Amino acid sequence: MAKILIIEDNENNLYLETFILHSHGHQVFQARDGESGIALALEERPDLILLDIQLPVMDGYRVAEELRKLHLLSATPIVAVTSYAMLGDRENILAAGCNDYLEKPINPDTFIAQVQRHLANPQEG
Repeated sequence: MAKILIIEDNENNLYLETFILHSHGHQVFQARDGESGIALALEERPDLILLDIQLPVMDGYRVAEELRKLHLLSATPIVAVTSYAMLGDRENILAAGCNDYLEKPINPDTFIAQVQRHLANPQEG
């Protein structure tokens, strides 16, 4: 069982990701904005962070950059979960400090395998 933090402001996406992760035995923590996500990450020290890019106030790029500055979280895998799929978006996401990204809409059939890959090999992207 892994501790997974989801930073996501869309209730439907948050529900779906949480449901899939819970059904596979993972412990899930939720934050609906970047600032509370950073605070919760420091408090809970998750094994993986799933990060929406389009967040209110502080976007996911900035959240990833801030998380990477924190010694306690500098090695924690961060996977962006985003609808951004244009040329250059992957590079921007990785440059911000994310290890990888998953495209929205979430595919329930492949989502858990993609998450498990980052838990098994946190340094891969």
